[in-house]
Amino acid sequence: MTTQTSVDYAVTSRCTREEALVLELAQVGMDDLSLVGGKNASLGEMIQQLSAQGVNVPTGFATTAAAYRDFIQIANLESRLRQLLADLDVDNVGDLQQRGQAARSLILQTPFPEELAGAIAEAYQALCLRYGEATDVAVRSSATAEDLPDASFAGQQETYLNIQGLPALLQACHRCFASLFTDRAISYRQHQGFDHFDLALSVGVQKMVRSDLATSGVMFSIDTETGFRDAALITAAYGLGETIVQGAVNPDEYLVFKPTLKQGFQPILAKRLGSKEIKMVYDQGGNKLTKNLRVPSRLRQRYALSDPEILTLAKWACLIEEHYSNRRGVDTPMDIEWAKDGITQELYIVQARPETVQSQKAQNVLRSYRWLKPGEATEGENSLPDRAMPLVVGRAVGTMIGQGPARVILGLDQIQQFQSGEVLVTSRTDPDWEPIMKRASAIVTDQGGRTCHAAIIARELGIPAIVGCGNASAVLKTGQAVTVACAGGEEGRVYDGLLPFRVEEIKLDNLPQTRTQILINIGNPEEAFSLAAIPNDGVGLVRLEFTIANQIQVHPLALLHFDQLEDAVAKARIAELTASYRHKSEYFIDKLAQGVGTIAAAFYPKPVIVRLSDFKSNEYAHLLGGRQFEPSEENPMIGWRGAARYYSDRYRAGFGLECAAMKRVRDEMGLTNVILMVPFCRTPAEGRQVIAEMGKHGLVQGQNGLQVYVMCEVPSNVLLADEFAQIFDGFSIGSNDLTQLTLGLDRDSALVAHLFNERDPAVKRMVKLAIAAAKQQGRKIGICGQAPSDYPEFVQFLVEQGIDSISLNPDAVLSARLAVAAAEGLSSFSPTD
Repeated sequence: MTTQTSVDYAVTSRCTREEALVLELAQVGMDDLSLVGGKNASLGEMIQQLSAQGVNVPTGFATTAAAYRDFIQIANLESRLRQLLADLDVDNVGDLQQRGQAARSLILQTPFPEELAGAIAEAYQALCLRYGEATDVAVRSSATAEDLPDASFAGQQETYLNIQGLPALLQACHRCFASLFTDRAISYRQHQGFDHFDLALSVGVQKMVRSDLATSGVMFSIDTETGFRDAALITAAYGLGETIVQGAVNPDEYLVFKPTLKQGFQPILAKRLGSKEIKMVYDQGGNKLTKNLRVPSRLRQRYALSDPEILTLAKWACLIEEHYSNRRGVDTPMDIEWAKDGITQELYIVQARPETVQSQKAQNVLRSYRWLKPGEATEGENSLPDRAMPLVVGRAVGTMIGQGPARVILGLDQIQQFQSGEVLVTSRTDPDWEPIMKRASAIVTDQGGRTCHAAIIARELGIPAIVGCGNASAVLKTGQAVTVACAGGEEGRVYDGLLPFRVEEIKLDNLPQTRTQILINIGNPEEAFSLAAIPNDGVGLVRLEFTIANQIQVHPLALLHFDQLEDAVAKARIAELTASYRHKSEYFIDKLAQGVGTIAAAFYPKPVIVRLSDFKSNEYAHLLGGRQFEPSEENPMIGWRGAARYYSDRYRAGFGLECAAMKRVRDEMGLTNVILMVPFCRTPAEGRQVIAEMGKHGLVQGQNGLQVYVMCEVPSNVLLADEFAQIFDGFSIGSNDLTQLTLGLDRDSALVAHLFNERDPAVKRMVKLAIAAAKQQGRKIGICGQAPSDYPEFVQFLVEQGIDSISLNPDAVLSARLAVAAAEGLSSFSPTD
């Protein structure tokens, strides 16, 4: 018997599709939401519409809403269930648990009608003829109101894996019907205003993908924390995907940039190794369907996906998003589950539904959380100490700050102790915890990644969460006042006490447009997607030093000469950091490319000016293995830094790694909006040497649109601007160093700090000369130093001189835009001057 026969049986025995008890997945689509629910309709839609484009979806069948309603009607269950749930207070956890259990028991004690059991048997037999006797299937619940674009029913009903044989399948289907009345489903529907009996339950039965022998995970076609729509986030772990959804493992994470991926490039922006401690597998010969096993250490230290697999999944995410966006006529970011078959080595999509959190947020309001500075705190408050040490750290979910007394709960039997406004601290959550999660001020878990249950629900509820902390439930104590901070990038931190912070909301409507470009200074790639939401014209300064010091941590020459390292402690740490890399130098290239690529992607296609490394020798020496390769200088501030290092025999190999990373960003990731900038270039001859050195590594000025700027921060850059303009494509004034060298003072010295002033007439004259010279030579010139961020009057001075762009620290961008607009209204400067 073929699969098609099972569909004919279902339809002909019940006359119409609407009356059918079972339909093949390939015969349903999004027009059949009322028949088979969102999950099954989506699977059928993808089988029909996306298979030809290479998207693999396992085949199977679905019971229909008619089957569920017949079951309820024949046994007269609706009236009994309504009576059971009448006057239920879903906020009373004990009452909810008792009535939910009674509702499920009532359904499970009611046998399936013979006609329904027969239809399921017929369809399952067709699958067995195709895949083998007692073939293994996944049995998933699909409510007819789920996966709506503005309401997520994810995780409300049950899924059963590795179901083999008809008796087990019928039992699993029966349990799916009962799961329409799980505690969390009852609570969720009542809070969302859905009538319990306006919904029906469809059961999807798919051939199992043997990911227990390989890998699986979740991916989103949007960044889940910031709402950045041009990135696909993929998580992966070993074994069946339930461990990721449940938050039982900390998975690998991969970030891919969609626009240049569609152009044929390979823009993997980030790869983060998860611990992946356990995997869920079939319980072969045991008394359970599945079991969890420890993952060997050697596998935990590897990425669960290869780069080609990451790119394939990201392409599928794009195809799925595009299909649903076109179908609905509006951008529709997607939440997708995938699995890899360990036997065939093929990738599959096993679920896809609209993302319902970031995609629903208002796009015209910028909300930011910041700590109060000393002096801003009200009486009785304290500001965050500069070196406050967090109690625990983990993966930040959201960009908020929350606080309250901690409540450590390690089991469902304790959830009645939870009080509104407390911080929920636990090992991990599952859907049974949702009735108390909505009353929490924040959530902190030991386990889980950014796509686990706790993370998904926290986003939906609009509260901060930190997942994968490892030891939060042991460190934090019930009743302890804590602050849960997720506003500082990807690392979330829990601090002791209720630390004061401020929430700022800025409406982005009607901001003035300026002739002068307003750019952003940025160092931390983890903040790039959030900062890109600030109205801007691009990035005027990317500081590579942040990525090198924080993400890489290793001196480039220590990687190139690893075997000759004399510091045993540093050597051991470097070996640990580079364990997953075949060649240690690739570690530097990969991490630096990912850091710069993330920033370039966040602002694409706007210009992103990347300043090549400008560590001083004492700063380089602090990197792992660095002391062996760095000189001891009396005044590193005006010593061996910037351009002088790049062509030197003592460092040019290290600079080569930097060039290789930048070439990867531009050529492999396709992020040609990156402009490179040379710092501390003392003479035109030195500039030509650097340009030549870059060319040796494939960074050829003018090729593939490559522009190279120079920092204007040494007086010689100003005095010989006409000569530098023959070498470089543009200038960026570094007001900090230009002030230092114009006034002849060491800005690291506290003894002369009171003399440091970018507004000094001598400094302003240098700036004025630089702008005039660049204009005369037809070169662009901007400023990326600190002065415009601190002094509105300096902004007006720059505008009056006709500067092309002003790059500011993120917290000064909006106020500077207003200052620039005011200055342009007062200035006599015009674009033709």
